Amino acid sequence: MRKHIYIIATLLLCTLALGSCSSWIEENPDSLITDEKAGDSDDAADQWVTGVYSKWIYDMFCWGYFPKVLEMDADYISGPDWLFNSLGAGNFQGDPQSVDALWEGCYGLIGRANLAETHIAAMKNISEAVKNNAIGEVKFQKAFAYFLLVRAYGPIPVQLEQETTDRNKQQQPRQSIDSVYNYITKNLEEAAGMMYKNTDAAYKAGHVCAGSAAGLLAKVYATEASAAMPTGTQITVRTGKAYEGSGDNKAFAPLVSHTFSKQAVAGYENLNAKALYTKAAKWAKAVIDGQYGSYELLPYDKLWNKNYKTASEFMFSIGSVSGDTKYKNSVHNQYEGTFISKGSEFIQTGGWIGCTRHWYDLFDDDDYRITKGVKHRWRYYYHQEKNLGFYYPNTDKYKQMVADKVAPFNDGVNYYTTMDNQCLAFITKYEDVTDGSTEQADANWPFLRYADVLLIYAEAENELGNQQEALTYLNKVRERSNAQTGWLEDNGGLGTTEKMRSAIIEERAKEFACEADRRWDLIRWGIYLDAMNALGGSDDCGVNKSRTSRNLLYPIPAAELNTNHAIKGNNPGWN
Repeated sequence: MRKHIYIIATLLLCTLALGSCSSWIEENPDSLITDEKAGDSDDAADQWVTGVYSKWIYDMFCWGYFPKVLEMDADYISGPDWLFNSLGAGNFQGDPQSVDALWEGCYGLIGRANLAETHIAAMKNISEAVKNNAIGEVKFQKAFAYFLLVRAYGPIPVQLEQETTDRNKQQQPRQSIDSVYNYITKNLEEAAGMMYKNTDAAYKAGHVCAGSAAGLLAKVYATEASAAMPTGTQITVRTGKAYEGSGDNKAFAPLVSHTFSKQAVAGYENLNAKALYTKAAKWAKAVIDGQYGSYELLPYDKLWNKNYKTASEFMFSIGSVSGDTKYKNSVHNQYEGTFISKGSEFIQTGGWIGCTRHWYDLFDDDDYRITKGVKHRWRYYYHQEKNLGFYYPNTDKYKQMVADKVAPFNDGVNYYTTMDNQCLAFITKYEDVTDGSTEQADANWPFLRYADVLLIYAEAENELGNQQEALTYLNKVRERSNAQTGWLEDNGGLGTTEKMRSAIIEERAKEFACEADRRWDLIRWGIYLDAMNALGGSDDCGVNKSRTSRNLLYPIPAAELNTNHAIKGNNPGWN
């Protein structure tokens, strides 16, 4: 988001002061502005909207809980044991701050959004266009928060009360999954018709807009549809155990194609997959055809450049200002590392979260997502004295490049590699920042990109029997990254629905790595348990990847269960 989103207006600089007797389902009213203080004007509406955006930045990203809670439990992502030994190892109650932050942060945002919607709707001295757009932005954020919640927790409360001091009304029971999704799609459809398009003169760069709502609708409907697909639906995933051999003979194990049969996804069994995919395709195509604004894939060299954070490919993203003490995040530090000083090549701390060798081996050799999107050399602070550095991967190609001192390994540094958490496929998506020596550097976290809309459209068209259409849009994403295009005929082609389905799911794993998408793709397709357990117990870093049915849902926070007595018990397997 641009400064008008990053830096919240003074009137809205407030936090939730939550005591032990408060439920997160309500917005605690202390410190919130009143209607009288906010005023009744276009600017006042904008302040309310900004206040909702601020909940993402401060309540969730500021403390480093996001994106870990959405990201770390997946087959292709790993890191050091001290970071992954709870959430990343399947012990979701072992890291309550991170897991609870999803519930607490989203419901805190929903409470703020309800208040904002009420006050904006009551304004009289405001143009209709500004009012509609402001309410649309609030509805979008509320819908997105519920989308994150329902995927993670299953049946959840839906807080419809806008303002109340009645404790009985704050006791909200869990609603069925289809009811939650109906509420999400209702808000998104309304938002799509209320917000500016990104081509309108009044649109503010960095804000969500009509296309954001339409794109998210496509993703929401596809999520429901895939979860509702019949049990036994076949999906092939390239995976397997991390290593073979031991000691001096230890080596990375090659990828193995595993065909999994979809398991039922609880709560989605009675939904109509075909009808939902039809809706997903409709909304995705409306975005593609420009009905809700103008969107395009960025050239890869611009995609992760900080100067393009508000380009049309980024349909909803959250960012921060470099060095800001309040509205900060740890994305750059966690994925890239903080440098000793400005301009230094030595990482002092961070750079822990990366992708596994199996993920890296999914790609064509010349795919930009590994040639440019993965770090091939870096140096930690302890390399300084002995002039050392790491290289990745330890394939014959890179071993020879290092041995022959081929650029970029011709800089006089002695490069080496290991088979532990210090050498993973570290992505470069969050590398370009104003100052890499600032631990809370500026960062842009993409919740929804245009590439996602294209792949959702390909997925929906494939399941509806339109393989050629699916292939066309799958290839658009591949071509942007210099990957080999797919084809329908001959051996190895994508000539069946199953092959195309598997190719699209794999493409999503490659395209959205470290964007908090993989776990949720595995769960909606009913292959999460099979995919995780196919690793044979642990990954490249020795992180536990064995999973049971209790890992399908996150546990509801104990504080919520203790205060909201309308919720009867926790999710299966959690106390």
